[in-house]
Amino acid sequence: MHISQAFATRSPQGSDGPDAGRTPPRRTARGRATAALTAAVALALVLTGCGGGGGSDSAPKSAGSKADVDRVEPLAAAPAPKLPVTVSSADGTEVTIDSTDRIVPLTGSLSEIVFTLGFGKQVVARDITATFEQAEKLPVVTRAHDVSAESVLSLKPTIVLADTTTGPAEAIDQIRDAGIPLLVVEPAKELADVGRRIDTVAEALGVPSAGTELKERTEARIAAVQKSIPDHEDGEKPRVAFLYLRGSASVYLLGGAESGAGSLLEAAGAVDAGKESGLDKDFTAITSEALAKAAPDAILLMTKGFESVGGMDGLVKIPGIAETPAGMDRRIVTVDDGVLLNYGPRTDRVLAEIVEQLYAKGGTGR
Repeated sequence: MHISQAFATRSPQGSDGPDAGRTPPRRTARGRATAALTAAVALALVLTGCGGGGGSDSAPKSAGSKADVDRVEPLAAAPAPKLPVTVSSADGTEVTIDSTDRIVPLTGSLSEIVFTLGFGKQVVARDITATFEQAEKLPVVTRAHDVSAESVLSLKPTIVLADTTTGPAEAIDQIRDAGIPLLVVEPAKELADVGRRIDTVAEALGVPSAGTELKERTEARIAAVQKSIPDHEDGEKPRVAFLYLRGSASVYLLGGAESGAGSLLEAAGAVDAGKESGLDKDFTAITSEALAKAAPDAILLMTKGFESVGGMDGLVKIPGIAETPAGMDRRIVTVDDGVLLNYGPRTDRVLAEIVEQLYAKGGTGR
């Protein structure tokens, strides 16, 4: 299960709701145990999906600012789509788009890209994982974290954007059967996917040059944040464990190689402790043994997940956490649920928040 922005926002809130969290993007057959775990998480949450003037500065105006993270920053120039265009959908179909007048993005991360490209006024609905300020007043077209085809169709969209985690399949089929152009995009799994996703959406909207501009702006800002990472005085990178928590649903998971957070941690100059300890899947239930093996110096959490267990006092009561270096030092890094794993135009801000919090103790990272 790959927790993405949508996941975070579809839980009891998240970026979009009180307990964000959506079914993660990566899905592979893993046996009954994993399926049960995935089902439990899916029920508990739903992870990613928020403008201010444009500008293409190489660094964010206020990197890591909690105030900024809830807004997207559209490009300065208004888009001038060249349509129609025919693009390949991730599910194997060819989709022809001849109008961007009424856009419905079905994940928070796709909404973020659409708004940042400058199409905010044409977006007529949102998925529950789109929690940024410019989208918050739009009607939500999901029910219990599933897309409502009827709600989407009632808005008479001219293009619908989804990704391979969007469901149920029946809703996608119903929208397509109604003759609506629906493009399925591969989900974001790591930092390297940022440019690909921007290019894909920009091409579908008929503004490939704007996509190039946004991609270059985003990549430059990410690079600028990475240049700010301090040297590790002891020569060792900090070990950081990504935990997915939903206390109200008794969901306590330790991220592994496929969690989606590893790319961010590595970009921040850290080691993904779960992956390094040998967890080669997405998530595993937290145990004292697994935490002892991971031995994190710090713990990365979604803000709502941290709150759901009662903050720091509740976190250290989870078996095994108090005994880790991170637990003993009470050292955590928190990022808003609806943006942490979006891997989109705001990823530089996410990375800046992680760097700022992780290296707050004098720049040693430990």
